Amino acid sequence: MRCAGSPARSSAFPFVAGPEVAVLRLFTAALRLRTYRRREVAKKFLLASVGAGTLLTLLNITGAAGFEPYASGTSGYDYSYLQCGSSAPRASFGIIAVNGGYPFTYYNSCLASEFAAAAQTGNGALYVNTGYDPSFTAVDGRHTTQECATESQSIPADSSRQAAWAVGCSEAQRDLAYASNQSATGATSWWLDVETTNSWSTSDLTLNQYTIEGLVSTLRTSLSVPIGIYSTAAQWAAIAGAYQPAVDADWLATGRSTQRRAASRCGGAGFTGAPIWLVQYTSSYDHDYVC
Repeated sequence: MRCAGSPARSSAFPFVAGPEVAVLRLFTAALRLRTYRRREVAKKFLLASVGAGTLLTLLNITGAAGFEPYASGTSGYDYSYLQCGSSAPRASFGIIAVNGGYPFTYYNSCLASEFAAAAQTGNGALYVNTGYDPSFTAVDGRHTTQECATESQSIPADSSRQAAWAVGCSEAQRDLAYASNQSATGATSWWLDVETTNSWSTSDLTLNQYTIEGLVSTLRTSLSVPIGIYSTAAQWAAIAGAYQPAVDADWLATGRSTQRRAASRCGGAGFTGAPIWLVQYTSSYDHDYVC
């Protein structure tokens, strides 16, 4: 990661609550109910809570992937543009950056070769940098796509949150397109890198939440593999508050320098409420241990 293991910034953002967050929480709770009977219960609950129009939009998105590609106790690595030209270490899996540290206009020029090496392990995955900024809402050929801008009109929210959802949707679309162009296909999982060093709203965390939701929901429509989030508890709270997206897993940046210390952070629910699958520790490069 570009800032793997770095401590979160000390600035405190306000806790976000209200009807928008309640809708997102209901949405993600329904997505995690996989059986028909449980989804029917979720439908009735959501109908009573948010109305039929909102429900149809919320239940339009596929839930969790339902499998884990990582074997507990194994170790892997993550590489980005910073490791361009470096040989891949011996490992059970590799996770490669699609972007060059920022969403949209910055991409990893070594993605093709780095992913090819990661795929040799039999478990090559991808991660993408994420963020929100008002400038990202522009339909200018580099940021928000017209397709996502149009699709966002069906999101039950005001125009600013619809635009934020379209930002996330567009980040996913452009990342998928770049990965395909670089022959980085067949990834076993996709991860969202959510860090305070990228641009996010500090005055309205719901804009960040809708951006993340746009990313997750758009990736879900294109992929059948697990989707997870890389962050720390402090950074996630600063960016997304108490929001819990319907992702499969968390990848925790521990800031530790040994596997033993990083592994001590395994267990229980992660910062999004999903289980912690991976913990990262750093030495000469980023190592990742499977909980």
